[in-house]
Amino acid sequence: MTTTLPKVELHCHIEGAARPDLVRRVAARHGVNLTGLFDERGNYVWHDFTSFIRAYDIASSVFRTPEDFRDLAFDHFTAIAAEGAIYGEVFISADHALASGLPYADYVAGLAAGIEDAEAAKGIVGRMVATGVRHLGPDRVFAAAKTAVAEPHPLVTGFGVAGDERMHHPRDFIEAFRIAGEAGLGLTAHAGELCGPESVIAALDNLDISRIGHGVRAIEDAALVERLVDEGIVLELCPGSNVALGLYPNLDVHPFRTLMESGVAVTVSSDDPPYFGSSIRAEYDWLNRHQGLGDEDLLKIGRTALGAAFVDDATRQRLLVRLDA
Repeated sequence: MTTTLPKVELHCHIEGAARPDLVRRVAARHGVNLTGLFDERGNYVWHDFTSFIRAYDIASSVFRTPEDFRDLAFDHFTAIAAEGAIYGEVFISADHALASGLPYADYVAGLAAGIEDAEAAKGIVGRMVATGVRHLGPDRVFAAAKTAVAEPHPLVTGFGVAGDERMHHPRDFIEAFRIAGEAGLGLTAHAGELCGPESVIAALDNLDISRIGHGVRAIEDAALVERLVDEGIVLELCPGSNVALGLYPNLDVHPFRTLMESGVAVTVSSDDPPYFGSSIRAEYDWLNRHQGLGDEDLLKIGRTALGAAFVDDATRQRLLVRLDA
C-alpha cells in the first residue's frame, strides 16, 4: 500500500544515514579501526542518547574526502528513491567534516555530486540544510552559520541547529539564525525531543523559524499546540526515532495522529535510519499500521512537507505535480 506512494522527507542527518556496510567500505579505504562500533549482527552499538552520539561521531569520522561524501549522499538518496521518495532534505554538519580535515566547500561539493548523481539516476530531488551542533557551543553554531553564508551553494538552502538540546539555550543562537535568515536560508531548529514543550517554546520565542525538528513533546502543552497551529509551524516528526530513543514505548501511543488531528502541520521522517531500524518507507508503513493513516492522509503529509521544504517555488510545483499524479 504505502510502498508505491510518493514520499517526502525533511528530517534526516546525512552522516546518520550512513549504512553500516558503507561505513565499513569507506573505513577500509582509509584503514580506520571500527572495533566496538558494531554488534555481532553488524548493527551500530548504542544504548542511550549519549552513546548514540558517540557511535554517530565514530561512524562519521570515516568519511574524509569529497569522494567519500559523494558516495554517502548517492547511497542515501538512491535508497530513499527506491522506497518512493521524490524529495529529500539532509542535515549536513561542517563540524564533522572539519574533524576529518575536510574544508566546508569540499564537503558540500562532494555531497552535492552525490545528490546530483542520484537525481540523474533515479529522479530524486535533494537539498541540504547546514547545521550547527548545539552541544559544541554557541561559537561553533555561529561559525557554522557564518560559513554557510560566506560559502553559498545552490543545494544548501537551509540552516538549523541539531545535537543535544539539553545543552545551551536557543537565545545563544540568535545571531547565527539572524545571519542565516538574512542570507535567505530556510530556518529550522531541533527542539521538543529530549526536552519538553518548554524547549519548543524557547526555540519559537528566540529563533525566527518556520519548522521544528521533532517538536513531538509539544503535545504535553495544549496552549503550545494551539500556538503551533496559529503560527503555522511545521513539525518534522520522526516516530521511529522517538520510540528507539525511549520517548514512547511503542508506535501505537506516539502522538503523531493526535497532533495532526489537532491541526498541527506534521511531516514524517526517519532521522538517523540505520541507527533506529527505520527508513522513510518504514515510517509511512508504521503510520499506516499503528496510527491508522490511509493513503490520503499520507499524501496530505507529503504535501505539507513539500509546502515547508526549503526549495524554490518552481521545483516545489514540479514535485507537487509528481506527488498528485
